[in-house]
Parts: sequence; structure tokens; C-alpha cells
Amino acid sequence: MKFLFLEPFFGGSHRDFALGLQEHSSHQIDLFTLPAKFWKWRMQGAALYFHKSIDNVNRYDGIIACDMMNLSDFMALSGPSLPPVLVYFHENQFTYPLSAGEKRDYQFGITNMTTALCADQVLFNSRFQRKGFLSAVDRYTRTRPDAVPSWVCEQIEKKSDVIYPGCRFPKGTIEKETADSSPPLIVWNHRWEYDKDPETFFKALARIKKKKIPFRLALLGEHSPRKPKLFSEAASHFKEELVVFGYAEDRQAYLDWLKKGAVVVSTAIQENFGISIVEAVRMGCFPLLPDRLSYPEIMPDTLLDQVIYTGFEDLVLRLEQALQHYHAYLSLQEQLSRFMEKHAWENRIQEYDAALNRLGQK
Repeated sequence: MKFLFLEPFFGGSHRDFALGLQEHSSHQIDLFTLPAKFWKWRMQGAALYFHKSIDNVNRYDGIIACDMMNLSDFMALSGPSLPPVLVYFHENQFTYPLSAGEKRDYQFGITNMTTALCADQVLFNSRFQRKGFLSAVDRYTRTRPDAVPSWVCEQIEKKSDVIYPGCRFPKGTIEKETADSSPPLIVWNHRWEYDKDPETFFKALARIKKKKIPFRLALLGEHSPRKPKLFSEAASHFKEELVVFGYAEDRQAYLDWLKKGAVVVSTAIQENFGISIVEAVRMGCFPLLPDRLSYPEIMPDTLLDQVIYTGFEDLVLRLEQALQHYHAYLSLQEQLSRFMEKHAWENRIQEYDAALNRLGQK
């Protein structure tokens, strides 16, 4: 079948997901995109742009859109003969954490809500996000002053499901780089934004450095052209440990750094799946993750007590142990890497094609 993929925010995990689905699906998927900037305007105006930019949308068997699409506007403009629509939620504006001093604009959460209502199918990238979104919708609708739409949450829930995103890494055995005499490499491969809480990460590293425990540091991850002040300060403070600073444009170079990594750390306050963590663990890094968000869901149950930390002091203690006893963690690294193989696109695509088959038959 033939599907149209509308992606108003073509960058980061949104871009990787759209390209991965297009490359691996047995169906034909045509991408129409806008650059990954001005996210508020994307949610407000992308439907207007796509409506005027796409000829004969009815030639498709179905449409795929993401959570940044105002689907109700697009459907109203396109008319009643629009093909069935699947919406994939990478994140949502009801539960996304606010930056310091920011006040939540519920209109964007309402756009997510009406988009989910209009869609024929709704997919979330984790059980954590699905539960959080539905709970937020339920709270919001039930606390309106009158004309309470208490039916909304149940209607969305009935047509929603969870399919983890595919990841771009190889199947089979990963050849981890043999550790040399250098200190273990700590990897940060998240976006350089407030919702990943880099301040806590650097605070933990400062404690480790003060204890004179040797380590190397790779600061990877996407960021704006103007690097955040916090990261520039960290580059100066950890200049003796720092071996790479900035986003790796070349995919293979990025994976090679992950293969060199010993430990990958997250201090995030927002994570609906965790592609960067899954990638690092697949390449052989041992993860240290907070006891929240999607992390307990995507790690093997039998190893949660090994990889999940509870609070800042526990993070520092576990990081210290992982650095000082790195070789004792090698068997766990191998076990975790094999577990993450299930997230390779080749192993995920059947779930997505099955969802698209159902969509095209509506």
C-alpha cells in the first residue's frame, strides 16, 4: 500500500523515526516534512502548509502523522474523503516538563488531545507515555468548569496502543572495542537541553573528579549552533578528561564513540522512550538511569537493581563503582547489549507494517 507521512518537525528522533519507517517498511511511504524549529508554530500552522502543498491526498491508502500535527485542522481543510490516519506520539504537551519560569499553555495539550480524537489509530512510543498522556487528558477534561467532556479519555484509549520505535543499529553480535589502559569513558549522548538535566550530570562528575577517580568524557548529543553556557563551562572544568565535545554528524563516528564507552548516564526529567540510551547500551555501554520515566520499562526486569539509581548520592556511588571496577561489568554489558537488539528496525518493522495494514483496510 501507499502511505503519506506528514512530519512537521523533521529533526532528532522524529527524523530518525520517519526515515527508519520509510526505509524498512514493506509499504511505500512518501515523506512531507518541515524543518525542526519553531515547534509552537509547527503545531499551529503545519496543517495549513501541508494542506496547500500536497496534491490529491486521496491517492494514498492512509496517512501517518506525529503529535506535532494539528490533525483536526488538516481534516477540516481536506474534506470528508481523507484517507484514514495514524498518529504516532513521540511526546505530548500535557506532560512535557517546563523550563524555569515557563508557564504551561494548555492549548498545545488540547491540540494533542483533539489530534488523538480525530485519528483512526494512535500509537505511543512507550507504556509510560501512554499512561501519562491518558491520565493528563482525564484530569484536564474532568476539571473543566462545565460541559465536561469526560468521555474523551476512554475514546482515545480504545484506539491507542504502544509500539517502541525502531533504532538504527546492526543486528547480531556487536564487536565492542577492547579496553586499553586508558581510564573508562563516560558517555553523555542526549540533547543539550534542560529536560535532560545536564546540571545534575556535571555535578556528579565533579564529585567523581574531586575523589581523584580517573575517567574520560565524551559529550555527544544534538544541540543548537550556539552551545549552552553550561556545556562550555563543563568543557573547561573537565578539559583533562574530555575527548570529544559536540554532535557527531557522521553516524558511524557516533556509533564508534559509543563502542568505546564504558558507562552511559542519564539524569533526564523527560524521556518517553530513550533512543540515545538504547543506542549506547546496544553498543556496549553500561547504563546508569534514574528510577523514573520510561527507563524501568525498557531495561530487563532482572537487571533493574543493577542499572537504576535512586537519587543523586546513589548515582555518584554507582558511577564510582562502575569506573573503579569496570571489568566486573563486562558480562552485564554483553547481556544488556543482546537485550537491546530487539529494538533494531529489522526486528520492529513487522509491528509497524501490521499497524499500517490495519489502517489501510479501514
